[in-house]
Amino acid sequence: MAKKLNKDREDRIDMEIVVDAYGPEERAMSWHCFLENNLTPFTATCTKERSISPVLKGDDVEVTGMADSDECQHEMFVMIRHEGKRALAVPLAQLKPTDANAATKQAIEDWLYWVQMGYEF
Repeated sequence: MAKKLNKDREDRIDMEIVVDAYGPEERAMSWHCFLENNLTPFTATCTKERSISPVLKGDDVEVTGMADSDECQHEMFVMIRHEGKRALAVPLAQLKPTDANAATKQAIEDWLYWVQMGYEF
C-alpha cells in the first residue's frame, strides 16, 4: 500500500524536529528533545503488541513522560506506570493517546507518522 505524504507534517518534522540533525544519533536526540519538550502526562491505549513490551493490545496506560535518552537511540520510549507502582519504558509507537492536550497529541502524531512512513534515524 502506498504511503500518503502529509506536506504540513513533513515540513514540521524537517524544519522543527530534525532540521539540524545530520546523522542517526543526532536525529534520535532531536526526536527525544522534541517529544520531551512537548509531551505532558497523558493516558493512552495500546494499539499493537510488541515482544519487548508487557502492554497488550487494548490495555489502557498512564504515560508519565519520556524515557531517558539512552533508551531512545533506536526508537522513542515513554515511561508508564506498570502494575500501579513500577515505572517502565514502552515504545511510544504502540500507543494512541486517549486523553492528552493538543501539543501532546500533535507531537505523538508526528512520531507515529515518522514510524508509519518507514523513516529511520
